[in-house]
Amino acid sequence: MSLIRPFAALRPKSEYAADVIAPPYDVLNTEEARLRAAGKPWSFLHISKPEIDLPPETDPHSDAVYAKGTENLQKMLTAGILKQDDQEHYYLYRLIMGQHQQIGLVAVANVEDYNRNRIRKHELTRPEKEDDRVHHMEALNAQTGPVFLSYKQNPVINTLVETVIQQPPEVNLTADDGIQHSLWVVDNPKDIESITQTFEAMPCIYIADGHHRSAAASRVAKKRDATSPAAYFLTVIFPDDQMQILDYNRVVKDLNGLSPADFLTRVTQNFDVTSSETAAKPQKSGTFGMYLDGHWYYLQCKTISSDDPVTGLDVSVLTSELLDPILGIRNLRRDTRIDFVGGMRGLGELEKRVNSGEMAVAFALYPITMPALMAVADAGKQMPPKTTWFEPKLADGLVSHLL
Repeated sequence: MSLIRPFAALRPKSEYAADVIAPPYDVLNTEEARLRAAGKPWSFLHISKPEIDLPPETDPHSDAVYAKGTENLQKMLTAGILKQDDQEHYYLYRLIMGQHQQIGLVAVANVEDYNRNRIRKHELTRPEKEDDRVHHMEALNAQTGPVFLSYKQNPVINTLVETVIQQPPEVNLTADDGIQHSLWVVDNPKDIESITQTFEAMPCIYIADGHHRSAAASRVAKKRDATSPAAYFLTVIFPDDQMQILDYNRVVKDLNGLSPADFLTRVTQNFDVTSSETAAKPQKSGTFGMYLDGHWYYLQCKTISSDDPVTGLDVSVLTSELLDPILGIRNLRRDTRIDFVGGMRGLGELEKRVNSGEMAVAFALYPITMPALMAVADAGKQMPPKTTWFEPKLADGLVSHLL
């Protein structure tokens, strides 16, 4: 069984694609999804977050929700909004956000290669989130949210991609957030074979985003026959040199009993601190921005250097040298005093959270790099929580995989 293979995608007819595609299920809460899908009967949110079609008090993890998702999927199939391709293909998926462009290969990937770490991980998963995706896949008998993977860029794939995208895409639309989504079908048998063999020669590929979907797919596959379509899971795979990782910043509710002046004094014990007249956006790894009491500062750690791929990360340094010893925050997964702000919101969001009094201090980080992510995955280790923020996001509904 090969690392990846083509498949017959379930996808919207081209004329309905703009009505169907939706943000990933896990970037909107229920109320946000309800508002986004209002007046849009074919929005994929009716399938990915079907609690929006049930009373507000409904538990989003109840059997009724998964049953509603199945009902909504069948409705869209019956109406001819969604249709499964007659043949197995690969697909190319281009995302354009501002000046950034990336083109990924839509394929299904071997669950067994995930199980034996040829598809490499860098995050821990939470059982309740896995359970939700298992129930959703089993109820719909489909994988509707692609896993975001990456591979070390390859000249054979680069050349093939450049050739295919010379043709008009089957889908080309701009979503309401300004992100452009385009889809091509790769139907030339020689191209399909070349893609399969080129990826088969790769030692590994990497999960960027979608650890819970991957783990859930593995659990579903274990319950099915080895020849079932569930032996493969839905992915979009991008070359590493096209990936865009944004900063993932931190805000903390209090100063652990310290005054701003005393806190700043403590910080200077471990960091060189420089005042900044403007928002302190780090321009390189090892530098941090801090917003405290209406002022921005640049921080540079005095002592830390590590060859370990995890402890040497900026997010780890900030925790070991400041969040833990000064603010008493040791468990980033469970401590309710800390929150995380994705880089799409900008440093103005950090100022806003502190100036409002909701938070006491904010920290801006330099984005992690793909080589750093791959080093962690290659070492079989996990990153700290909230380390990576990938943009742009894959749309739900553009391609799905029937099981």
